[in-house]
Amino acid sequence: MPTSTLADTARGGPGPRLRLLATIGLMGAAGLCAALPPAIPPQVDTSALPAAPMPWPDENPYRGIALAAVIGRDAFNQTCAVCHGPDADASKSPAPDLRRLGRTCKRVRDTTLKQRCLQDVDVYFRNSVLKGKVKVGVRHMVAWEGILTPEVIWAIRTFIESPDAGKH
Repeated sequence: MPTSTLADTARGGPGPRLRLLATIGLMGAAGLCAALPPAIPPQVDTSALPAAPMPWPDENPYRGIALAAVIGRDAFNQTCAVCHGPDADASKSPAPDLRRLGRTCKRVRDTTLKQRCLQDVDVYFRNSVLKGKVKVGVRHMVAWEGILTPEVIWAIRTFIESPDAGKH
C-alpha cells in the first residue's frame, strides 16, 4: 500500500492511510456515543406535588417549589447524572452542564421579558427531554417521552435551576 506524501496532499487530499485512520476514528467515536445508558424511570414519589397540567405547559409549573427541587434532585441523580454529572455538576461529564440553561435570563431586568426568556428555556428543556438529542445522525441523548412523567420532568427542571444544583 503506498504511503501518503506531501505530494498526495497537494494533489487534493490525504493519502489512503490517513483516510483509513480518519474513518476508523470516526467509527470509534460514533460507537462511544451510541453506547447510551438505558432509559429507566426513576423511583421517586411525586404524589405530594400538584398534578402537572396537560397539555404540556410552556412554563415550569413547579418553579420555586422546594419539594419539587428535592424530588427533582433524586430523579436527576437516578436518570441524568450518568451523563450530566451527579447533582448536575457536569464539570467532569461528557454531556452539557444543564445549570447553564437560562443563565442569561437571570440578567434580564424587565419582569415580562425575564418570564418569556425562562419560558423559552423551559420549552427547550421539555422538548429535549421528551425527544432526546440527535446530532449528525448520532443519538447523544435518549428520548424520555413515555418513560418520565410530566411531574418528574418538571421536578428535574426545578432542581437544575435551584441553587442546590451542582452541590454535593
